Amino acid sequence: MITQEMIDRINFLAKKSRTEQGLTPEEKEEQASLRKEYVEAMRASLRGQLDSTVVVYPDGSRKKLSDMKKQKK
Repeated sequence: MITQEMIDRINFLAKKSRTEQGLTPEEKEEQASLRKEYVEAMRASLRGQLDSTVVVYPDGSRKKLSDMKKQKK
């Protein structure tokens, strides 16, 4: 779960990396770790959203996207 404090820290490190001072090696590692965690959380959120998405056909029938994916395999 990504908290607002983590997002604020990611943004702070990104801004600092664009300055002349730059980031220390420890901050670079922290930035990479935070970014990785953020991307994983976003992917999980998107998967959950897509798993609950339903396609409604003109005849009124409904199918979940996850069921359609299973049929293609």
